Amino acid sequence: MTRPAVHGTSTTAEGRGATAAGLSGSVAPGQVGSARVGSTGLRQEGPADLRLVPPALAAWVSAGVALGDSGGWTVLALTLCAVVAVGVLGAEALRVLRSRRPRRTGRGRPQHAEGQPGVMRPGRVALATTLLCATAALGSTALHTADLYRGPVPALAREYARATVELEVTADPRPVRARASGARTLPPGTAVEADIVKVTTSAGQVTETRTPVLLLAREADAERAKERTPSAWRTLLPSTRLRVEGRLAPPMRDGDRIAAVVRVPDGEAPRVVAGPSALQRTAGKLRAGLREAGDGLTPDARALLPGLVVGDTGRVTEELDAAFRATDLTHLLAVSGSNLTIVLILLTGPPGRAMRAERGGLAPRLGISLRGTALLGGALTLAFVVVCRPDPSVLRAAACGLIVLVAIGTGRRRSLIPALAAAVLLLVLYDPWLARSYGFALSVLATGALLTLAPRWSAGLRRRGVPGRPADALAAALAAQAVCAPVVAVLSARVSLVAVPCNLLAEVAVAPATILGFAALAVAPVSMPLAEGLCWVASWPVEWIAEVARRGAALPGAGVDWPGGWRGGALLALVTVCVVVLVGRLARGSGRRLLGHPVTVGLCVLLFLLAVVRPAPLTRVISGWPPPGWRLVMCDVGQGDATVLATGPGEAVLVDAGPDPVLVDRCLSALGVTRIPLVLLTHFHADHVTGLPGVLRGREVGLIQTTALEEPQERAEFVKAQAAAHDVPVMRAVAGERRRAGPLRWRVVWPPAGPSPSPEPEGPNDASVTLLAEVAGLKLLLPGDLEPPAQRALLRSLPRLPPVDVLKVAHHGSAYQDPELLRRLDPRLALISAGKDNEYGHPAPATLAALRSRGALVLRTDVHGSVAVTGTGNDLQGTPSREDAEGERRRRAS
Repeated sequence: MTRPAVHGTSTTAEGRGATAAGLSGSVAPGQVGSARVGSTGLRQEGPADLRLVPPALAAWVSAGVALGDSGGWTVLALTLCAVVAVGVLGAEALRVLRSRRPRRTGRGRPQHAEGQPGVMRPGRVALATTLLCATAALGSTALHTADLYRGPVPALAREYARATVELEVTADPRPVRARASGARTLPPGTAVEADIVKVTTSAGQVTETRTPVLLLAREADAERAKERTPSAWRTLLPSTRLRVEGRLAPPMRDGDRIAAVVRVPDGEAPRVVAGPSALQRTAGKLRAGLREAGDGLTPDARALLPGLVVGDTGRVTEELDAAFRATDLTHLLAVSGSNLTIVLILLTGPPGRAMRAERGGLAPRLGISLRGTALLGGALTLAFVVVCRPDPSVLRAAACGLIVLVAIGTGRRRSLIPALAAAVLLLVLYDPWLARSYGFALSVLATGALLTLAPRWSAGLRRRGVPGRPADALAAALAAQAVCAPVVAVLSARVSLVAVPCNLLAEVAVAPATILGFAALAVAPVSMPLAEGLCWVASWPVEWIAEVARRGAALPGAGVDWPGGWRGGALLALVTVCVVVLVGRLARGSGRRLLGHPVTVGLCVLLFLLAVVRPAPLTRVISGWPPPGWRLVMCDVGQGDATVLATGPGEAVLVDAGPDPVLVDRCLSALGVTRIPLVLLTHFHADHVTGLPGVLRGREVGLIQTTALEEPQERAEFVKAQAAAHDVPVMRAVAGERRRAGPLRWRVVWPPAGPSPSPEPEGPNDASVTLLAEVAGLKLLLPGDLEPPAQRALLRSLPRLPPVDVLKVAHHGSAYQDPELLRRLDPRLALISAGKDNEYGHPAPATLAALRSRGALVLRTDVHGSVAVTGTGNDLQGTPSREDAEGERRRRAS
């Protein structure tokens, strides 16, 4: 999900002395720029102008609600709002007319009607205006959603019919990453937003229409092998016309802005009917020039620089994207108001002097007048939207920028809050789908926080001795996080504890990286060597940002789980309000000296660091996790596998790496593992190998072993690339080989050795490397994701397979288990790694019943969290990491 910027300025270069942290309220004439640039201490004359806020909110809410309605209630609400608004205005107009006609009292003196004569009452006008804006939003939404039901496309989608369609691309194609789905992996592909302009059915009927759809194109195996060759679908530019033959399907959920999904056969290339417009070709060349100029950079800089400058995230890896999400830094990869502000400041200079004769920037040095500066700024803003694409945050920033530039050009000073409200109102009327965009909501909320809360909080920090610029930056980060965290919790069911410090650390590098990136974008068509030099310099701050994201995400206490959905968001909003009110009262009351005391501040900082870093010795003392003397830990990594086998202090063997680099990294950090002599990847499905970057980060890894079947191919290449980047050798595990590390001994028992294994594995699951291990008298079997055919073959190849103490249940406890294998193994403790509420229904009730019927204690990560095995052969114990599972564990054990 996209977060707005919390690091720099308001969204525009306004001309009333608004600051880098963002201000609200009006400034009296003659006070423009009276305070130093970058200060939030400008004197406000009178309260903030909030008159446009209710109409903007009414339009926003009305559009959001109407998008989920089939049409009947929308028409009723539209009619009711219009009638009430007209009635209120009519009543006020009649009152004004009556007030202008004085009437005589009994004593002969004229008396006016109730209210101020000749003037409409502001409250009634505000109510009517709000209702009219809601009416306009409802009407605009009805007109836009009509395209989803007009023409033959919706009916064809409901029938899953095949058709030949001609489309016009409306947005940049975005990659669809490969992902595991049960026993198979869906190949990577491309998603393209487009409008169908002509459709030809299988019966030959041709219809011209204008229907928004989403086109999905999966790549063929041959194309996937060529990782360095981009798919032809990803090179398409907006306004390009295509002709494709595919199957139409309904959208995945109601309320989408598309009428259908067009699925193209795997491997089919796009057939271009007409090329893009000249404007889009120019923008495409600029974006391509920036990518080309950064080809020689490190992988992080090559991926992040286009994202920071123009929002091009096609090269960002899954691991880096996960780190940015864990630290709430994803807003840096979504072009927002900060990018536009940096561009406009280069033109107009510091915003506090934008309307003064001694204003800064390039405009006065080039002899451009104030009005010419506003016109040039408007042209730059429009170019910014075209090059960076009209994403929600870009549109919001551009609308605010244009409104304030008009104020600069006309010499009329406007407050930023009305500018933001006007931008929201105009954008929702122009594109009602923004009303349901989380990116748009986050962008507006963050900007509003920077305009209202940040100046007040900054002033409070200054009064307590915090220097000016640090106070501005800290207040901006805290304000944006406070208002955006509930929305983020709705999406991710998690609250980041490191978002504010990570944003503060990344902020110092954002401006230089953005300025140098835009410079490289501009000069690339003229001089590629110069653009490459600029990108090389820009790579330094970019790599700093990547390192901040990775280091922050790797901290064990980087975030806490939180209820998801709107209930979780509302709960977090309530908690945030309570905390802010409590801190405010303490700051104003008896706790004022306490909050400002250095000892108190230092103690709070220390407690925060301990909560985030969670040193293993301290965590063990407080939480009891991990238990002393642990032999094996099954990490809670969601729907995937990651099993840690202890081999010594700070050292362990890891079997599989899970699907999430952040989760497996946290698990290893909590266990205090810094050295891994062997990482064994049982097979190449994403839920077993995608977390490998988190394993390799900051740890000494001796060897990576894998299965011989390199399927799916893109995941196998991913593992090889990660190993090569960290200089770790890779070799195949061979059945029959025996190894030892400290007290741990193991041998590989599957798959069979030889160039043609017998039986031939039916897929990656059946090729899972299976280990039979022993430590401290405990026997363990780790079978990966073996399916029943391979399980039966394993029994035949090992007729003397002994019972085991601990069984890692194959394939996340799915229903596909061989009863004879479970009978032969007869485990005392069965461990199942599965994601909470996963879509596959793992673990299966039948598998759980079969294990418990044999007396096995079953512990599962989706219920118990990470699970540790302690003791020896006689006193085996399974310890869950979640305290609320202790009662169930004891009940099962009894």
